[in-house]
Amino acid sequence: MVSNRCIMAVKEELKKLELHFIVVGLGEVEIMETLSNEQREQLKSALLNLGFELMEDKRAILIERIKNTIIEMVHHSDEIIKTNFSDYLSEKLSHDYTYLANLFSEVQGTTIEQFIISHKVERIKELIIYDELNITEIAWKMNYSSVAHLSNQFKKVTGLSPSHFKQLKYKRRSPLEEIGNLSAEQTDINDINK
Repeated sequence: MVSNRCIMAVKEELKKLELHFIVVGLGEVEIMETLSNEQREQLKSALLNLGFELMEDKRAILIERIKNTIIEMVHHSDEIIKTNFSDYLSEKLSHDYTYLANLFSEVQGTTIEQFIISHKVERIKELIIYDELNITEIAWKMNYSSVAHLSNQFKKVTGLSPSHFKQLKYKRRSPLEEIGNLSAEQTDINDINK
């Protein structure tokens, strides 16, 4: 789950199934009751109809928690991280970062760092399109050490400088669930270069 609409849809399904929830957040649900096998199957079916899945594999759940923590931090928070992402993830998820990084790479086929960079670049695109902040302010907001660092990373991912991206009339952004997926990023770059 990556948006408030997703959370609302899941809450609605839980209410329909008369399940009481404590928390419904990005990628996680805490239910008060212990689910029977029948309730579990009903919930699984309801979630599938919404395009979601009920995850029971602890490794898959942890991967989703890593992704959702990154998405929340990059896209939905105005909080500026004062520590590096590895310390932040380790503290937030109560696991050693090396373990998280190895698991993520093994399952996703990409590093946590690349996933973070992909999301940061997508957020930078959004901020450029909104045109409320200049590039220096965006660099500060996204916790880059300098405008040059932001520009280099942006160009490495998109093939364009931030200023060139801003000048484009065709400004396509990627859906959050496609970010970090190499083929989706290549499609975006190919579309921009047309």
